[in-house]
Amino acid sequence: MSTTTSRSCWRALALRARRPMAVLVEAISVVVKRASVNRLYPGGWDAFARQCPSSTLCADGHVARIGFMTPTDVRGYIDQLRSLGFTFNEDDSDIMVVDQLHGPTSRGGWLECGHINLGGHEVAACRLAGDTETALLTPEGWCYDDSLSERPGFAAAGELDSKFEFVRHENGVDVYRDKGRQAERSTWVGPSCREGR
Repeated sequence: MSTTTSRSCWRALALRARRPMAVLVEAISVVVKRASVNRLYPGGWDAFARQCPSSTLCADGHVARIGFMTPTDVRGYIDQLRSLGFTFNEDDSDIMVVDQLHGPTSRGGWLECGHINLGGHEVAACRLAGDTETALLTPEGWCYDDSLSERPGFAAAGELDSKFEFVRHENGVDVYRDKGRQAERSTWVGPSCREGR
């Protein structure tokens, strides 16, 4: 993991890390067992990584995490995986959902969630239960500065127009500016939240 001195910016380790590590949890994270991906996803891991619906994928040798901004998008992605045979909300499920602010949304003995100290900052993370590694994997290009880890928050769909100003559509995601801040902050909202933009 590298750091820069001008900003508190940490870069992801290799996406295909072979040793166990913790993966970043931001917003609403869908966490999937890598063994299940290899067994159930058509084309295995390579196809799964290529077809990831957002740029938030990070993974170690045991778990893969994809972040979403809305529960609707989480449900849609889980439904897609379930149609391929992945299990959810069952004993020993293939999938777990972890909320950055509240932790796992269901019980599952295979995943541990907590916080990692990253340069003096607490960052939410998860890893395979029993793993002792504390290195953190993040999506490629992730930086702590201006991330959801630095300033976590939540706005209900009904508050969107009163608290945020639409800036642009970028990489399949709407970007908003928080009206309470002078500088633009990339506040991402999942595509299903604002149909037709």
